[in-house]
Amino acid sequence: VTGGSVTPQIVRFHLVPAVGTKVNQITRLSEELALALGVATCRVVRHGATIDLEFPRGDRSMVHLFDLVDRLPQVPPHTAILGMDGEGTPILLRLSSPEVPHVLVSGTTGSGKTALARSMIASLAHYNSPADLALLLIDPKGRGYAPFGSLPHLIAGVAQNAEEAVVALQWLVGEMERRDRERITLPRIVTFIDELADLALVGGPAVEMALTRVSQRGREAGLHLVCCTQKPSSAIIGSLVKANFPARLVGSVASAEDARVAAGI
Repeated sequence: VTGGSVTPQIVRFHLVPAVGTKVNQITRLSEELALALGVATCRVVRHGATIDLEFPRGDRSMVHLFDLVDRLPQVPPHTAILGMDGEGTPILLRLSSPEVPHVLVSGTTGSGKTALARSMIASLAHYNSPADLALLLIDPKGRGYAPFGSLPHLIAGVAQNAEEAVVALQWLVGEMERRDRERITLPRIVTFIDELADLALVGGPAVEMALTRVSQRGREAGLHLVCCTQKPSSAIIGSLVKANFPARLVGSVASAEDARVAAGI
């Protein structure tokens, strides 16, 4: 053991193995290491010439959005706060950067994807004025985005069924075409969609066509999509998101196939 670190979430040891030791000999021992340390899980990864042994703290602390906002009086325009990494450093996502036009958030029920989306909405509204950034919220469940119904950044009320979602997305396509003709990009419009797979099933071709067009052409017009789904099935959304959602935030998913679709592998 040559060192280590203790972060708000994990404890990490740095190990230097004996000369000739194969890395996979150690990685195969992750369950035995967890048993010996008395922890739920143990992760073994190689970083350069060392092998890191990581396990979660039993007293992990909650990450509060307002605490991060206090630490970050200023952030770049059109940037959302995602949380903190394992070292306690804030994680930011700048939607206006060329590498992040659209975002897919995947995870099973209870994995935190809606809470993450709400943090993104709140931080975007906090750091950007309505003149610089507008929001379009689509929430088929009618509960995830309801607290934001009175935000001045909203273009319209929160869409809570497939019919309202189709109208909102068709308006978005028309706005994209208008901006392309007039060559404007401001204010940026960020559309948050909860339960994308369910909306695609209920809304049918109208929803899929509108989302495909916006995801393909929306970045240059200042339009961005943040879509959440608990079922990232390739049969439902695979063709839609395969090439057009380069930023992927993945929580716990139901199967290895869903993990590959969610991560874009």
